[in-house]
Amino acid sequence: MAIESSAGISRRALLGAFAATAVTAAPTFSKAAGVLRNAGDIRRIRMYSARTGERIDMIYWVDGVYIKDAVTEVAHFMRDWRTDSVSKMDTRTIDILAASHNLLDVSEPYLLLSGYRTQQTNQMLRSKSRNVARNSLHMKGQAADVRLSSRSVNQMARAASSCNAGGVGRYSGSNFVHMDCGPIRQWGA
Repeated sequence: MAIESSAGISRRALLGAFAATAVTAAPTFSKAAGVLRNAGDIRRIRMYSARTGERIDMIYWVDGVYIKDAVTEVAHFMRDWRTDSVSKMDTRTIDILAASHNLLDVSEPYLLLSGYRTQQTNQMLRSKSRNVARNSLHMKGQAADVRLSSRSVNQMARAASSCNAGGVGRYSGSNFVHMDCGPIRQWGA
């Protein structure tokens, strides 16, 4: 069943129209914060999960409008894989991930380590590591932990920090960066 947009175009048709040009049409953000102020014509997120074996390469925003079905698919991809629980992902976090990825100028998708987490998963992780926050934004669908093999933790963190849009945590020992849409702050080494 195709879902129609307000313009009468199905999501499948819209994504098909952009699929051939997605690589060349993807915006380059000279000012990363611009992505959060409706810069560019499309926004695209590329990730894979080693835990589930899934990949996503999704245009989720076109000309100032989030594509509801695409955002829903991104949320499903970023689910708590331990419990298979899905929660709405905050589009600000998706925007920060996409803007940072564009700034890094890579075609490699992010490796998603953690997106949404249930309270039970968060408690389990807290019992194993002092680096897991009690009230983690992961439980609100407002954070993601990602890795790129072609970029260092410091490079990724600098790109995310330049968005000036949320929290950025460097976890060099574990080779990943935490990005969230909460208060602007930085931590880690």
